[in-house]
Amino acid sequence: MHYFRLMAAGILLAAQWAIAQNLPQPPVAKKVPHATEMFGDTRQDDYAWMRDDTRQNKTVLDYLRQENLYTQHISATWQPLKTQVYKEMQARQVEDNYTQPVRKGHYLYKVDYQRGANFPRILRQKEGETEWAQVLDTAGRSKNHDYYAPGRFTVSEDNRYIALAEDYTGDGQYRISVYDSQNRQWLKTQIKQASDDIVFSNDGKLLYYVALQPETLTPDNVMRVELSTGNRHAVWQEKDGQFYTGIARSASDKYLLITLSANDTSEVRYLALDHRDAPLQLLRPRSSGTEYYADHANGRFYIRSNHQDKRFGLYQGDGKTAWQRVLTPEKDYELEGFTLFNRAVVVAERYDGKTHYRKLNFADNHWQSLHFPDQTYMARTGNNSDGRATVFHYIYASLDRPLGYYTWDLASGKVTRIHQKAVPGLEEGTYTSRLIFVPARDGESIPVSLVWRKDRFTQGHNPLLVYGYGAYGMSLDAAFSVPRMSLLDRGFVFALAHVRGGGEKGVGWYLAGKKANKQNSFNDVIDATRGLVKQGYGDARRVYGMGGSAGGLLLAGAVNQAPDLFQAVVLQVPFVDVLNTMLDKTLPLTQQEYGEWGNPNTAADYKAIRAWSPYDNITPNAWPTMLVTTGLYDSRVPYWEAAKYVARLRATNTQKNNVQLLNVNMNSGHSGRSGRYSRLEDSAEAFSFLIFVDSQKNK
Repeated sequence: MHYFRLMAAGILLAAQWAIAQNLPQPPVAKKVPHATEMFGDTRQDDYAWMRDDTRQNKTVLDYLRQENLYTQHISATWQPLKTQVYKEMQARQVEDNYTQPVRKGHYLYKVDYQRGANFPRILRQKEGETEWAQVLDTAGRSKNHDYYAPGRFTVSEDNRYIALAEDYTGDGQYRISVYDSQNRQWLKTQIKQASDDIVFSNDGKLLYYVALQPETLTPDNVMRVELSTGNRHAVWQEKDGQFYTGIARSASDKYLLITLSANDTSEVRYLALDHRDAPLQLLRPRSSGTEYYADHANGRFYIRSNHQDKRFGLYQGDGKTAWQRVLTPEKDYELEGFTLFNRAVVVAERYDGKTHYRKLNFADNHWQSLHFPDQTYMARTGNNSDGRATVFHYIYASLDRPLGYYTWDLASGKVTRIHQKAVPGLEEGTYTSRLIFVPARDGESIPVSLVWRKDRFTQGHNPLLVYGYGAYGMSLDAAFSVPRMSLLDRGFVFALAHVRGGGEKGVGWYLAGKKANKQNSFNDVIDATRGLVKQGYGDARRVYGMGGSAGGLLLAGAVNQAPDLFQAVVLQVPFVDVLNTMLDKTLPLTQQEYGEWGNPNTAADYKAIRAWSPYDNITPNAWPTMLVTTGLYDSRVPYWEAAKYVARLRATNTQKNNVQLLNVNMNSGHSGRSGRYSRLEDSAEAFSFLIFVDSQKNK
């Protein structure tokens, strides 16, 4: 049964606006027959021609520009609204905001924004001094580039060198440059096509980094470069295409840790940072289906692992002795991670859908818990790179409480707020948040985090925006959003649907929404949305959906299976052409994704993905009004997925009063536009679209 049928008569929607204003009709994508047959199933992909790996094909680029022009013409109707929404967001932006200061030896480092700056600068303060000195200004490095995004930076042990990773294309390929703060100049040594994992040797003469595989952009090759000569040496190369390679400095500052991780398997290798030619050692050989992640402090390795139980426990040991249990896996508890100090370990655990912290002091072997005041919230580990520190840094926010930086004293247990993000115009108590549980069709309880403005809420009458992700075991934590205030102030109820496939209820919740169980994710977002309407959190005629990347897959799949559920949907860089992408291992990430979605080169996985892949399940229907965004240089979810998806939607749309808009950013990748104000424009675009559509329905 269709629950929410659009009322075409009397509703002014975008196609009618186009006709009334004599604006162009949507581009009609040509159809070029392209058939693929596997396991007795023939699929026709008439829009396969849109794929251009070079991003230089004139026919394809011209088509994408036509799509952008059409979207610009249609959205001109609500351009004044978009401008207004952007100004609201900008006015709430604290111009000179900064991040948590981090200690490195005798210096403190922080990142801040100057007034009007789109990009941050790096500052430091010497021990005993009060003034902060500018070390690097990334705003200057962004000049003359269509796209620029600073990644991680790291500082050598003597505080002389700063290595900075920078993305100039938006495709996740970083360029690493090294700044000599003593001589105030950039070194000639420069690294291209790398991840933003960077570690200095303890003497500051060597820099370790991870090079990307040229074709798939997979981080697979650990290298070291000698800063004085530029000479490079291979440390480790991962040959299994299903594994990612990452590096980090241990909490003890003694080791370089190399973590090799696939979807459900991992392995750790390490070498001493004090010795140039230290041998690479293996902590424990990889074993299919077993994950472990390690750090080192207090003279020993601590390991988070599921080698004894599908739920992770905390252990200590090395590659030579049996691992000893520090924290036993508990039912309904999920050990998400841990932070090591010389005197203590802090563990992050998830239960009842939220993150909780506990610390173990090594001196007395005593556990102590940290408690939070809100019903639903976001708690994340801050920068705790100094293993000698006596406090644990964390970040805390809720849907109605702005983000703050806090410390937890490892000895006394005292909590101190060191910085609270200011939000101009925000009055305490304006918004309210809530965590509820909505029943799914199979009896499971779906957690949903909600927020709305108190004085704009009327039971059963508000517009409802449902946001979801549901993949990789990642949790959608309930954090405050400044841009979202523009929605809430106009009466929207915002809902985070914590569907299966995420990690909100532990590893079992994740496993219940991956591979052969993926249909549960779609069922959950549909059932949660209907349940929210039934409980009066939204008007059935004013229901909207939103998701990005794997969340775009979630919402697109829900639209396929319940096309009348949402009146409008925003899909940002959506992963929608799942079957074609997962069949092509030359694409970035494909092999690494087999563990999440399945390997369609096998008959069982092919059949399972075929049943829900959004692009492959578009049939003639009354599709809702949609805004789909993508970036030309997106290497994670290539632009052609969104372009093909919109073209097929339009070709099969039976509700001509609804339109499907495609916006292709010609200078960005998966993360959208670069710079804090440009990202605000992206938010303003999406929210003004939803606000305008709702305004037409609420006349």
